[in-house]
Amino acid sequence: MRNTGERIVQNALMLVAFSALASLLLIAVFIFKEGLPFLLRTGLRDFLLSSDWRPQEGHFGIYPMIVSSLWVTFGAMLVGAPLGIACAIFLNEFVPKSVMRVTKPTIELLAGIPSVVYGFIGVIVVAPLIRSHLGGPGLSVLCAAVILGIMILPTVISISVDAIGSVPNSYREGALALGATRWQSVHMVVLKAARSGIVAGVILGMGRAIGETMAVIMVAGNSVKIPHSALDSVRTLTANIALEMGYATGQHRQALFATGIVLFVFIMILNSLAMAAMKKSVK
Repeated sequence: MRNTGERIVQNALMLVAFSALASLLLIAVFIFKEGLPFLLRTGLRDFLLSSDWRPQEGHFGIYPMIVSSLWVTFGAMLVGAPLGIACAIFLNEFVPKSVMRVTKPTIELLAGIPSVVYGFIGVIVVAPLIRSHLGGPGLSVLCAAVILGIMILPTVISISVDAIGSVPNSYREGALALGATRWQSVHMVVLKAARSGIVAGVILGMGRAIGETMAVIMVAGNSVKIPHSALDSVRTLTANIALEMGYATGQHRQALFATGIVLFVFIMILNSLAMAAMKKSVK
């Protein structure tokens, strides 16, 4: 009877696991089914490297939005990655465990805040500060980078804390016994041992940043052009899909699905790199 119950639970869990995989597969099939014919007809070069996005006239070039997405994502990593790693080091190495047990879950609550709230803060607080002190329209690459940098903090901090916490205490004790200071042991021993896990957290945070939609729509300015400075307004790939899918038809709709394919490939590459880094850290 007990074996029968265990088999039922095992089969149920397997069914749930395969249903999640099936959902992902169906999403991928649907996106490629809608967008791949357009890519084959237009050509990757004309679609990816053209700067002319005029759907009503049949021009579909997403190069400005690719560059804008990379600018915003890179800016978010400059804000979020150092701050997240520094926070993880501080929580693991320099505060009592009781403080970390309270602080870490509190930081992770940031992941549960809706992205529209971050966007609202960006519009009301960050954009006016940029406009009054640095110039430009305010809604810009810099504003989007700051907001996304804050949004990816829970991901970077959580994974980095786990990676640093998994380093054996004998590494720290050995460094201290050889005469290293507390910071030297962290910098030269602990961080090197946890490097792969930290890199995985940063890559996953990058995937979150490049896939964010609502906050970016609110704070980036939504101007279809190649940015020349951090104060320029831009439109990212995700924002373009969200803004135009509601009224797009025909080739325009197919072009947006093709944009989704490009975004899907970017995120899959980032997730694969993160998984590889995690496996390396386990070894």
